Amino acid sequence: MSIARKILARWEVFLLIVLIVTFVVGVEVSKYFLTTSNITIALQGIAPMALLALPMTLIIITGEIDISVGSMVGLCASAMAVGLEAGLPIEAAIPVAIVVGVVAGAFNGLLIAYAVLPSLVVTIGTLALYRGIAQILLQERGVSRLPEWYQSIGFGTVPGTPIPWSSLIFIVCFIGFAIYLHRTYWGRALYAIGNNREAARFSGIDVKRTIFGLFVASGAMSAIAAIVLTAYLASARSDTGTGLELPVITAVVLGGVSIFGGSGTMSGVLMAVLVLAFVQNSLGLGGVTPEQQQIVTGAVLVVTLILFSGSGFIERARASLRARNAASAAKNTSQ
Repeated sequence: MSIARKILARWEVFLLIVLIVTFVVGVEVSKYFLTTSNITIALQGIAPMALLALPMTLIIITGEIDISVGSMVGLCASAMAVGLEAGLPIEAAIPVAIVVGVVAGAFNGLLIAYAVLPSLVVTIGTLALYRGIAQILLQERGVSRLPEWYQSIGFGTVPGTPIPWSSLIFIVCFIGFAIYLHRTYWGRALYAIGNNREAARFSGIDVKRTIFGLFVASGAMSAIAAIVLTAYLASARSDTGTGLELPVITAVVLGGVSIFGGSGTMSGVLMAVLVLAFVQNSLGLGGVTPEQQQIVTGAVLVVTLILFSGSGFIERARASLRARNAASAAKNTSQ
């Protein structure tokens, strides 16, 4: 296969083409689509989901999943709100939210890594558990007494530029996660775990500690997402982050990460996040309701899974054909 064909065959290139098409369609939908203010709004709206997609990428690469991220966001937001109601300044309430996120993630990790329970079942359970705790803590109240500098994290921009502060936070986190995954021994170990957990264990990888650490990271990033989302909404509520699980998983799978583990890149997930951001933005400008946008998100996830299943079938068929050809050639040579 030529270099050009290899490049065109990459999933990231396909996503880039989809992104370009999205921009073309968006311009047709609304004259405001390509304005600086609209692009800023699109990036601000997607930032919490994008932050959650980073640890989710690592988790899914190992063959696990975390369905509880949206509820952890709500729990962290509620903990921060309770701290504010108790008289804590926002500077002290933010660390409280981070500690709560780390503890929630560690609880998931303990059950999955050390009690060896299925991550899907555990995180479905803690999805309900954490949301219930958030509702008990805050009930129907909302806390909106937030300083202006904090609110600017959600919908402010870096002075003199159209770059949102939340996007800057995401960029810093993205670089850290990308370096970890693609440039370190521990990142390569995640692929080994996803491909063959027993082989990874025999090769000296501490699988349990690695899985536990990933879920702790998911909890910590859920807290950061809660901080950004609360600033964006200018209010902390127990229902903050409801439904975030679907777009997060969609972004990761759309980004080329195999839902069965063992493959995926951070660059692909970044492209997928941008595609989802501007698809949702163009749909909003076109008058599509949030409920209808959710249908589109679900459809994107299903179509992506079908495409991956089809490509996997084709690859297996090609591998089988190559094996038969090699066997036939060897047989002819021996004769």
